[in-house]
Amino acid sequence: MTIDPQRVGIFCGSHPGQDPSFVEIAQEMGRELAARKYSLVFGGGGTGLMGACADAILENQGAAIGVIPTSMVDAQLEHQGLTQLLVVDTMHERKALMVELSGAFIALPGGIGTFEELLEAGTWAQLGIHNKPVGFLNHKGYYDGLLQLLDRAVTEGYLRSDQRKNWLCSDSIPELLNLLEAQPPTKASAFNLKW
Repeated sequence: MTIDPQRVGIFCGSHPGQDPSFVEIAQEMGRELAARKYSLVFGGGGTGLMGACADAILENQGAAIGVIPTSMVDAQLEHQGLTQLLVVDTMHERKALMVELSGAFIALPGGIGTFEELLEAGTWAQLGIHNKPVGFLNHKGYYDGLLQLLDRAVTEGYLRSDQRKNWLCSDSIPELLNLLEAQPPTKASAFNLKW
């Protein structure tokens, strides 16, 4: 399966974090998306990992589409110079539009907002609201705790093993994109109560 539309939604931190390699990995993601002719869909911010990824894709002749709530524009947090900036009223509208515009989703390191976006995209896939692949980049083991939690949810009977397989993960950007490209569309399974 190829990602269609040719847009990848990226969830990531609006801060650079303590380790410069996290900014570098966001830049590498932007370059790799551009090399593969994917467009970036992201939260529209101009700082942190968000800004670094957007800058990198734009510097490599790629497209970056930002989706940002009015409150963040009022605070002058939007990225300047994007291919397209879409302003919405609320964070809920922001996430819904990002899901609509994206053909796949990747979480880079980030905070609570990033976690929430990643988990919601995965939940929506499980519910059949979309059938797009969801992955996360486990740079320097950042998401090791999430991997353990997902496995524990399977062990405890809160997540089926076939649902667990829909959460794609790698510490390599090319490998993660390859996994997303190879992932068949997810199937709605939330209302199938047969375990």
